[in-house]
Amino acid sequence: MLTLTIFIILLALFFDFLNGMNDAANSIATVVSTRVLSPKMAVLWAAFFNFVAAFGFGVHVANTIGKGIVHPTVTSEGMILAALVGAIIWTHFCTKYGLPISVSHSLIGGLAGSAIAKAGWAALITSGLMKVALFIVLSPIIGLVLGMLLMIAVNWIYRRSNVRSVDRTFRVGQLLSSAAFGLGHGTNDAQKTMGIIAVLLFTTSADIPPWLYDKSGGFYVPVWIILAAHSAIGLGTLAGGWKVIRTMGMRLTHLKPIGGFCAESAGAAVLVGTAIAGIPVSTTHTISGAIMGVGSVRRLSAVRWGIAGKIVWAWILTIPISALIGGVAYLIVSQIM
Repeated sequence: MLTLTIFIILLALFFDFLNGMNDAANSIATVVSTRVLSPKMAVLWAAFFNFVAAFGFGVHVANTIGKGIVHPTVTSEGMILAALVGAIIWTHFCTKYGLPISVSHSLIGGLAGSAIAKAGWAALITSGLMKVALFIVLSPIIGLVLGMLLMIAVNWIYRRSNVRSVDRTFRVGQLLSSAAFGLGHGTNDAQKTMGIIAVLLFTTSADIPPWLYDKSGGFYVPVWIILAAHSAIGLGTLAGGWKVIRTMGMRLTHLKPIGGFCAESAGAAVLVGTAIAGIPVSTTHTISGAIMGVGSVRRLSAVRWGIAGKIVWAWILTIPISALIGGVAYLIVSQIM
């Protein structure tokens, strides 16, 4: 049983790696599209701040994933294994075809689907799922509005400045804003994997050594899980999902450094705020909304709404499809186990 638990932990970290690959686009799309950094330097920059986010933002999102989506009493090794299978299959498919999805929502969908397959709808915590569903809508809207307002404000402040001077200023500013977004991405997304590993160790019947996870203290997230999750997502970002990066950074709209700064700053504000509040949101939804908001300030036609529509459809389908795969995976896993 301990061997199975270790295998699931490794699978969860592999999922976190895939999360970093798909979401590399979120962290570096704007800084690459504005040519402030080369793609290779950008992924190094983002990966570093994904890891640094391990220090200082708490584990509120991890607690929500671990005990706020599915009743911990229902959780089992087979259920978490099936949830990860559902999330990994959908994430891999979308990364391969360049679709910037919410990797975190694929995990939530896989978890919900496997829980329903095991114990029915009563296994779900409605309030937690409603919070997730609400921010599927709110996070891109907030990102869009903040991006738009920032762009309008910055344009007004620099309205009499020389174009080249503004460009130089915001090329430096974008290094700071992309770092802030990398921190926001790391602290929100890595915590989802932390929550999965922590609830696995808390609920497993395997003989877990106290130095690895002390069950007597109730549910918590050990330091080693925090460091492992941030390392995995940082390495995934370093690998980069280049097709997704092209979709987000080069096809959705054309950005200059001033626009990239506003989009990343808006996205970072949403991600850090929701992480502190313990709300698991999608970095993809957030930065996409911010990019659209910034692009629409120039003119509505500056945003390629056809590409945006395909992205939105991928968002809508993520939870149902990953839940379906997770549910089927649980039925298969339960027979094998």
